[in-house]
Amino acid sequence: MKLMKTAAIVTLLAGCAFTSFGVQGAEAYTLMDLFRRKRQPVEEMQVWPRYGGMQETRPAEKPVALPRVTSPRYYTYKAEALRRIDTAKLLDPVVTGSVGSDVQPAQGASLADFRRFLPDVTAYAPSDVAKAVEAFYAGREGFVWIDANGPNAAAKAALAVLGDAASVGLDPQDYAVAVPSDTFDSADTTAREKSLVDFEIRLSAATLTYVQDTVRGRIDPNKISGYHDFKRKSVNLKGKFENIARSHDVAAYLNSQTPSGPEFLALKRELQTLNAKAGDAPRIAIAPGTLLKPGISNPELANIIAGIRQKGSDALKVEHALTLSAYQGTPDYTPELVALVEGFQKENGLKPDGVVGKASIRILTGGDTTQSKIEKVRIAMEQARWLPADLGSRYVFINQPAFMVYYHDQGAEQFSMRVVVGSKANQTYFFEDEIQTVEFNPYWGVPQSIIINEMLPKLRSDPGYLDRLGYQVEVGGRAVSSYDVNWNGSTNGVAVRQPPSSDNALGELKILFPNSHAIYMHDTPSKSFFKKDQRALSHGCVRLADPRRMAAAVLGTTVDDVAAQIADGRNKGVQVPQRIPVYVAYFTAWPNKDGAVEYFDDVYERDMYMGRAFEATRLARRAEG
Repeated sequence: MKLMKTAAIVTLLAGCAFTSFGVQGAEAYTLMDLFRRKRQPVEEMQVWPRYGGMQETRPAEKPVALPRVTSPRYYTYKAEALRRIDTAKLLDPVVTGSVGSDVQPAQGASLADFRRFLPDVTAYAPSDVAKAVEAFYAGREGFVWIDANGPNAAAKAALAVLGDAASVGLDPQDYAVAVPSDTFDSADTTAREKSLVDFEIRLSAATLTYVQDTVRGRIDPNKISGYHDFKRKSVNLKGKFENIARSHDVAAYLNSQTPSGPEFLALKRELQTLNAKAGDAPRIAIAPGTLLKPGISNPELANIIAGIRQKGSDALKVEHALTLSAYQGTPDYTPELVALVEGFQKENGLKPDGVVGKASIRILTGGDTTQSKIEKVRIAMEQARWLPADLGSRYVFINQPAFMVYYHDQGAEQFSMRVVVGSKANQTYFFEDEIQTVEFNPYWGVPQSIIINEMLPKLRSDPGYLDRLGYQVEVGGRAVSSYDVNWNGSTNGVAVRQPPSSDNALGELKILFPNSHAIYMHDTPSKSFFKKDQRALSHGCVRLADPRRMAAAVLGTTVDDVAAQIADGRNKGVQVPQRIPVYVAYFTAWPNKDGAVEYFDDVYERDMYMGRAFEATRLARRAEG
């Protein structure tokens, strides 16, 4: 019996994220939620009388086809189309004393006369930007970027920032504005004035587009896939434009809009370093099937060391500078070289055992060329804009491609640990939330996705299956035997849970941050999974290598106290003293605690979809003249 339970749990372990069958994602909930609230019985689900426990006495019935719970999908990204700024309505009666009205023309010329050219301006912008430009200029006498002689100092400062947009991960072409020539025919003043007004509106649109992009990102994450879940930031563009018009240092103000947290600044520095490289170093080739173990000789060692020279961090190469300078390409795998390899493995998230096998070779020979790193950093900078500009002094950060979780407190990383995240078929979502509760000796509420996709085929041929495994079953809020459920009908209203035990799928505890995706952090009896380098193995939740340490951290207590709570044996939830932000993130490039950017495999291929979104945005913004 014990062996049977264990086998079933290994198959179904940690299935906690699901898409509800026939309802929208916002209505999804965990099966524990089903148990903890009253529910109306569902008419489609039928409970059979026992008939003395004899299965053959059941009424004959034609079973319905096995249903499936489908996962969220990736979308074809639809970028926001630009719309024309309605400059005609900007000739409303002038409001004197408004922002910008203090801009005076040179040589006694009347800038107010320039306003007559506003209806002739043809400029396009994203909808929010167009609205802000219209609201700003309506009824205003002055201009921000021009005087009677041409573009002013503020315009030149803004153009310099926009032209350097690539340094913060944006596309300078999105904000390109043609500058009126300094030389013009004095006889054709009308054309000159018209060109200046056109420049004024276009630069305003470009500047506000830049501000919006650098604050919240160009890409709407929720248009990427159903796995992305963010409330998109709102930007008060009209208020920011008024600040720009008042500013005595436009460049400083615009630069202040870009995220300035330590993670973003590290990515910015990394991008600058990568762009400064003249070109890619030659790709490293290591013979297929190479397996290098400490103490042996292998001619491929020279290529392995060459790969570390190329892809190892500067800190690693400084630490092992003597070893690297002394190495002459010999095949002998000495203890000094083993230490170098172990350091390389550790900084790349591998088990630091000095054994160079498939995982190490994949990194040494992989696709992280300079150009691919640049793309990863640009994507990371874009995605960082979806998160708060300040992650906080205390938070939990899960980076799925790294298969790691990091606990921060007092503005610094306190510890990290390995995690297991969702498989490619059961991906973990990308979102942010707040940790609220630690539940000790938890029940595992089996998600509908697992009931339908994995349990139901077995239950149709063996309805007593769950009873023998010790699972509890409810139909419409009433406890029943697994055998008494009509598994050939609908599973709506059926709830299944596994009581606390030594082989419970959630282990000793789970850490909850309630969300519509039913994702949380938890323990697991399958400890061997943490020894793997590639740990996309769960049904979507995040399994912790050291759950007691994380529980103690978020509760503000000790590991001994957590152990005592578990030893008590009771199922109970304990609220954290203060809610803690948790970022369930997805970054293939992200800085470590020392500020060095590390790179990870794109396990879910989300960078590919980001690349497509960038291209769709580029095309949409070039569609209008």
